[in-house]
Amino acid sequence: MNQPKMACRNVWKLYGPDPDKFLAAHDGEPDLDTIKENGYIPAVRDASLEVYEGELVVLMGLSGSGKSTLVRCMSRLIEPTAGEIEFDGEDLRAASERELVELRRHKMGMVFQHFALFPHRTVLDNVAFPLEVQGVDLATRHARALEIIDLVGLHGRGNYYPRELSGGQQQRVGIGRSLAVEPDVWFLDEPFSALDALIRREMQDEFLRLQSTLQKTIIFITHDFDEAIRLADRIAIMRDGVIDQMGTAEELITNPGSDYVAAFTKNVSRAKLLRVHTLMGPPSDDAQGDVDGRVFVASAASQILSSAIPLRVVEDGEVVGSITAAQVTEALFEAE
Repeated sequence: MNQPKMACRNVWKLYGPDPDKFLAAHDGEPDLDTIKENGYIPAVRDASLEVYEGELVVLMGLSGSGKSTLVRCMSRLIEPTAGEIEFDGEDLRAASERELVELRRHKMGMVFQHFALFPHRTVLDNVAFPLEVQGVDLATRHARALEIIDLVGLHGRGNYYPRELSGGQQQRVGIGRSLAVEPDVWFLDEPFSALDALIRREMQDEFLRLQSTLQKTIIFITHDFDEAIRLADRIAIMRDGVIDQMGTAEELITNPGSDYVAAFTKNVSRAKLLRVHTLMGPPSDDAQGDVDGRVFVASAASQILSSAIPLRVVEDGEVVGSITAAQVTEALFEAE
């Protein structure tokens, strides 16, 4: 596989007196009880993560699990206690303050839950603000901002002020502002969590549309597993500052690595997430009739469950396995 676009390796963030000395005194691997007994707050513990170009990775976990702190360490908005942070193979921890400022201005986009639009500026000038900071001339930055405004679905609202927009529209402005510099890596920290359910769903749809067009490298934080499975290529579940497990949604649901991960996936509709080829067995001589291995089980359930004999699982014209009604029933109800 190619070099990751963004990576962190063995990252720690402890709060307390001289945390680096504390880590060194425990060979860089203190356990959770030792950390707490010595009065330290373990925000991130030995976290390693690689994100590849064009990939959308979701960090999720309960409040206080360390997901936001890890993202801030990766962008060096806060300084890790220990570990490595890399951007395009370069050591970010060795970068100077000036280099970091330039990196954030030109190669990183960030959207937070409270995205702080300027109330005295129009939509146009809010979106154009990062380009203004870069020193881009007025005509160029306004032209770019208008392109972004159209891209995020706010055509014709460039002269509106934030107070004249709905919550979802304001969030689009925040997203647009973060895209103005055409970032290589896009950090989003629970950007839709303050929106009501209907608008949140619409913003997820809009976000997927944007990603299909832009193909950004994205690190997205949420505490909502349904949101994670809609958006993510891979999901990292955090607990007590540790990445408990990372994988695709299918991998997390079919092979949870801990009771904690299993609890997150417990109420997910497996039929809507698992694909036929995930459940299939080896090819069978008794199989008759074909089903596409790449479709979701929910789409093929009627065909499979109504067949008394195995069906052939086919992909690109080739038989890759077989599936029975019993396999589907067992997989869908094993978590009950």
